[in-house]
Amino acid sequence: MRRVVVTGMGGLCALGGEWEQIKAKMRAGETATRYIHEWDRLADLSCKVGAPVDWFAHEGFYSRQKGRSMGRVSVMAVHAAEQALAQAGLLDAPELRAGKAGVACGSSFGSTPPCRDFVTFQETGKAGLLNATSYIRMMSHTTPVNISLAFGLTGRVITTSSACTSGSQGLGYGFEAIRDGRADIMIAGGSEEFCPTMAMVFDRLYATTSRGNSTPAQACRPFDARRDGMVVGEGSAMLILEERQHALARGARPLAEVVGFATNCDGVHISHPASETQAHVMREALAVAGLSPRDIGFISGHGTSTVAGDTVESQATAEVFGPNIPFHTLKGHFGHSLGACGAIEAWLGIHMMHEEWICPIANFAERDPRCADLDYVGESGRHLRAEHFISNNFAFGGINTALVLAYPS
Repeated sequence: MRRVVVTGMGGLCALGGEWEQIKAKMRAGETATRYIHEWDRLADLSCKVGAPVDWFAHEGFYSRQKGRSMGRVSVMAVHAAEQALAQAGLLDAPELRAGKAGVACGSSFGSTPPCRDFVTFQETGKAGLLNATSYIRMMSHTTPVNISLAFGLTGRVITTSSACTSGSQGLGYGFEAIRDGRADIMIAGGSEEFCPTMAMVFDRLYATTSRGNSTPAQACRPFDARRDGMVVGEGSAMLILEERQHALARGARPLAEVVGFATNCDGVHISHPASETQAHVMREALAVAGLSPRDIGFISGHGTSTVAGDTVESQATAEVFGPNIPFHTLKGHFGHSLGACGAIEAWLGIHMMHEEWICPIANFAERDPRCADLDYVGESGRHLRAEHFISNNFAFGGINTALVLAYPS
């Protein structure tokens, strides 16, 4: 069986773009959620809190010629991929054009400004700001296509635009492509740009926070008894997945190994989660990895801070792992980055595994009694040594994913 290792990583979230910077803010108890004054004009949007990546300016980041087919979501994705390729020692490498290097990633949606331009055209009949690349910037597969163009990839392109599992499916399908001999290298992950329409999606489902408007830094409170909904964020993360022998032969240093992946669908409800299939996807990922629940050192949970989502996820987790597994989530720190979250959580989870420290659940003070009794990591985090961790994500449509990552051997 071909083994799949991680040889490079890159990303950006609302807390920063480098692990040391992000870790320092987490240790200091900082969160990146803030009041979005630009949303005050949106009278029917009840949630006015978000977690944009304010420090990153996408316009002009790449030359006009290189960036003309990229909206913000793609600029972030290509930048994260560039960082990851540089760390892996593969930037401008001939292997990228040899037919066995591809990309697997996605986002909930493409870039949204061109959508507004198309609506303006429909309403007025005038093309306005529309141009030859408007569709390219808004299409669902804009991130993998722009990555393939930016780095000259000639292998397969796998688009994983599956809302909140876009990033984790990107990593999982990239893992399977290499394991099954279809590729030697895959750039894999997810990306999402900040937009009020994404907040409105969840607002209409009564799934966003409203009480958090007055206390933005504490607005997102996963699994806490006082949580009242989620906060939308943005970001991107890309990992370089590589067949282990291929990586070792060129002198690359593996950062982690992907040992298990599973994905399934509830098949019951479009937006309400189901604990039975969530538990099953965790068990299936463990089976692929050849591991038992007791082999897992910690869990990186989805933890959206919604009442139903957190409750069901905790119950499914407890069913598989019991009450003593160290459990945390990152969304309290920088909101729900939707299509990027699974990749960001894998990226930072690998850093935490190396650091032998996992961050706390931000703003967690008291477990909601409806949530299962797990070892929720609070306060200053937890020092521990883990050979394996599992990262879980769940999305609209009842899509469930579980990734098992291991310390490199």
